[in-house]
Amino acid sequence: MGKLGWSLFLLLAVLVGYIWYEPAFDPESLRGARVVVTGCSSGIGEQMAYHYAGFGARVLITARREGRLKEVVAKMKDLGAQEAIYVAGDMGKPEDCERTIQTAKEKFGGLDYLVINHASLSTLKKKNKSPFWDGDMDILHAEVTTNYNSYIQLASLALPLLHKTNGSLVIVGSMAGKIASPFSTFYAGTKFALDGFFASLRQELVMQGVNVSITYCVIGLVDTGLPAKFKEMFGFLMDIPAAPPSDCAMAIIRGGAARQREIYYPWRDAWVATKLSTIVPQFFESLTRGIYPQKLEKSPLFTGEEN
Repeated sequence: MGKLGWSLFLLLAVLVGYIWYEPAFDPESLRGARVVVTGCSSGIGEQMAYHYAGFGARVLITARREGRLKEVVAKMKDLGAQEAIYVAGDMGKPEDCERTIQTAKEKFGGLDYLVINHASLSTLKKKNKSPFWDGDMDILHAEVTTNYNSYIQLASLALPLLHKTNGSLVIVGSMAGKIASPFSTFYAGTKFALDGFFASLRQELVMQGVNVSITYCVIGLVDTGLPAKFKEMFGFLMDIPAAPPSDCAMAIIRGGAARQREIYYPWRDAWVATKLSTIVPQFFESLTRGIYPQKLEKSPLFTGEEN
């Protein structure tokens, strides 16, 4: 059996073990737990807020749209949250990150879970209609500030609180941080960076005897309205079925509560694709490129146009 054969055999063996293995999850462990979740005005974050509320947790949610946060908090209280509060703010601003963690400290007296979920997809704010990388450093800076720097700042501010409770840090990443794909240069750069940073931080915490778990979430395509936005902006639609955000939110919560190292959702897409891409990268990249239209407006880098 050649190298490729052995690799596929090992992949299959690990897949079988992954399917059979079900990490322990006790819903009662979340009753009264003090939780901060970012990016909760819609999508996966909103659904996580509802699930945590249903488990009877004490939850602080954040997002930029205060009106939406008020609506989400009201529903959380109806679902059984012991406490539900919000901080309206932009996590791309350091002062809003500080205010979020400080509010949790003052209102809850501590912290058991920090779930960092917010994201900026600045590609959708591009001036031109090309989805390719075009050298726009302003958009890149905005992406790095929101999708990378703020994650590290929030985690750093929360770690002393999580250390006291042997708490959990949950990082909502993406398949784009494991697998290179077209039209995600801005976004993928930050997600790859998050994976590297928190994998290194996990080891440093162990070396220091700090019992704070870090769960990195590899999320595939979820029905958060993103495909429709791409179609509106660039005129094409990714022809991939999207998973329901409620199920994704529950998978993230279970993974964090079980202190898993990584979770993949949907696992049949995210896990298999991630592992397969390391075995036959060129073949997998050709498949990835094949889901997009072949005729697209070229990048201004190669047409001589200005941004």
